[in-house]
Formats: sequence, structure tokens, C-alpha cells
Amino acid sequence: MAHNIILTGFMATGKSAVGQLVAERLGRELVDMDALIELQAGKTIARIFSEEGEAAFRQREAALCAEQSQRQGLVISTGGGALVNPDNRAVMMQSGVVVCLSAHADEILRRLRSMPPGERPLLDVPDPRAEIERLLQSRRAAYSAMDWQVDTTELTIDQAAERVIEIASEQTSSTLPVHH
Repeated sequence: MAHNIILTGFMATGKSAVGQLVAERLGRELVDMDALIELQAGKTIARIFSEEGEAAFRQREAALCAEQSQRQGLVISTGGGALVNPDNRAVMMQSGVVVCLSAHADEILRRLRSMPPGERPLLDVPDPRAEIERLLQSRRAAYSAMDWQVDTTELTIDQAAERVIEIASEQTSSTLPVHH
């Protein structure tokens, strides 16, 4: 069976949308970790943060990384902070090709403004742009530890998905079928 293709990176860099397209084109199952955590918890991530705290959310995330890394042939879209944890990063990197998606802070803010309010608990602050910069800075080392990087700032979802498929096919010994 094929290695997993894992997409990580900051919020609003395209992990879910690109992951969905990559999964469709390769005929693979998509695991959107944030959506799965919400399903398992029976509540939104925003509610998990407010009712249980970020530490509880990160514990759920770590358990899911360990569980999903045991499977093969998936496209996995992680939450933005999931692979900041070195243990999570290590198990995911062993299970497949990890591609970190990025975008410039202004583009991230533009994309986030089109989402419903309250969807991004880490940005419910007076100055979201400053918080984006602070979070990007705090995660820079973790994100740069990923072998493969795709800057989605100027890319369409389609272009970003094609780059991820190219990287994955170059990194895996088995050829990946591409469905158009």
C-alpha cells in the first residue's frame, strides 16, 4: 500500500481544500484531522478550546496522529498546530510524505476574513494580524522542519494540489495514479 500524504501548515494555507482535491485525484481517503476531532468530540474545535482548553485539544490531536500514522494510503490534513509537537511530527513523517503549506500573513488574514466568525479560536483577539505574525513566528522552526514546502499565496487550490501530487509521486517508490 502507498505511503500517506500528510498536509500541514498554518491555518488558511489550504490544507483542507488541497487535501480534498489531492485525495479525489489519487482515489484516496481523506482524513481531515480537525473535522474528525469535532466528530469524535461531538462539538466544534472552538467549543473544545473554550470548554476543555487548548491542552485537551492537543491531547486529542496527538492521539489522532498516532492512530492515523498506523494506516496507509491516506491523504491526511492536519490542524495547523498538530505537527508543531515533535512527537506528532516524527510519527507522521515516518508514515509518509509530509508537505507543509504556507502563505504570507496578509493572504492568511484575507482568507480568514471570508470564514464565519468564531471558527478560528486562536484568532479571537483584538489584533488578528499581529496574532497571525506571532503564531507564525512561534511555529516557524517546526514548519521549516518539514522536508517539503509549498507556498500557496499565489496558487489556486488546483495548482497547489498538483504540486503536492508531484512531490508525493517523486518521494514514493510506487507510482501514484492521477485521476483527472
